[in-house]
Amino acid sequence: MFSPYYAWSGRGDPLNHCALNVCLYGPGVRRWAMTERRRGAVEANADSLALGPSQVRFEDGALIYDIAEYGAPLPKGVRGRVVIRPEVEQGETFTLDGAGRHVWRPVWPRARVEARFDAPELTFSGDGYVDMNAGSEPLEAGFRSWNWARTPTHDGAAVLYDSVWADGGRRSLALRIDGAGRAEGFDAPVEQALPKTGWRVDRAVRSDGRARVITTLEDTPFYSRSLIETGLLGARRTWMHESLDLTRFSSPVVKMMLPFRMPRAYWR
Repeated sequence: MFSPYYAWSGRGDPLNHCALNVCLYGPGVRRWAMTERRRGAVEANADSLALGPSQVRFEDGALIYDIAEYGAPLPKGVRGRVVIRPEVEQGETFTLDGAGRHVWRPVWPRARVEARFDAPELTFSGDGYVDMNAGSEPLEAGFRSWNWARTPTHDGAAVLYDSVWADGGRRSLALRIDGAGRAEGFDAPVEQALPKTGWRVDRAVRSDGRARVITTLEDTPFYSRSLIETGLLGARRTWMHESLDLTRFSSPVVKMMLPFRMPRAYWR
């Protein structure tokens, strides 16, 4: 959905513009891979997806990622396996915009992740999350911006999703999802601003009391990913948070910058 090549092509053939995005953050480690591949390097069926040398498959109830990529802008290797096993599954799909053209589903709001990488040397075991977005138009046609955040709870997870539509309308979702996968809305406090990123992207989150940024993991001209702390649902909680500025993303200058982080491969 962020591919400049897909936009420049007229968005006629999605399978000719596929990529696996891998972001690694650890002690002394920061690696990003998002190489776009053409149709001839993509094989898709009901249970697996091959993107060049990397593969994603659904097996024995788990999502398994076998990753063989190169980073960008520096072409360092990114090789390893990630296994995601659901602890909670949620079946409802939520509309994000007023026209009903964009939907989102927190498929596995709580999951167990096991990751082991040879390049770079990195292992991880802990809490995880899987969701999906789909739409019948480009994101920038439907939205100006959004803020999203997710945190685990004692038996499930909580998710916040605040979007500003292209026409100025707004939609706010505050969901608590229990261990049985039932999603219930809850009354969340008003949004409060977080410090802008280095690229001056606005960030905001709902919180009782002060919210703070623990660390900024990704800082780009139109997108940020951060760990934050808020007061919500009766406790101080750590959340994974993202802010997306679609007005910035729509800029031709920003689209010209994207190939430095998202090269397109003309080989397998």
